[in-house]
Amino acid sequence: MSDGTRENGDRGKAHTDEAALSARLQRLSEGLGRARQSAGEASDSSGGDRATTASGYARGFRLSSELVAGVLVGAGLGWLIDRLLGISPWGLIVFLLLGFVAGVLNVMRSAGVTAGGVSTPAPAPRAGEGTEK
Repeated sequence: MSDGTRENGDRGKAHTDEAALSARLQRLSEGLGRARQSAGEASDSSGGDRATTASGYARGFRLSSELVAGVLVGAGLGWLIDRLLGISPWGLIVFLLLGFVAGVLNVMRSAGVTAGGVSTPAPAPRAGEGTEK
């Protein structure tokens, strides 16, 4: 008989637990809905951030492809010279190093680190310079 009373007591506790879990689930879903709305508003304003990120990826891809292209062209020319002149492996070694140097120089030019680059910005005029009356 004592087992029956325990089951009734457990059932009442189970109903209370289920009600508490339902209430908690409802609060969590409301909070999630508010978070999604605020994230949706933030994603509208982050369109510029996505464009900046995409632009950064494009620039990184361009710079890395210039480096790889320099190395591959150098290695190809070295291999060709080795085949034609029969001086293996010296042509490959020398032109591979020259290709690496050329690739690094191209990356530096494209990044605007050295003169003659594609994206070198013009220096800003100093205060008082260039403003003639």
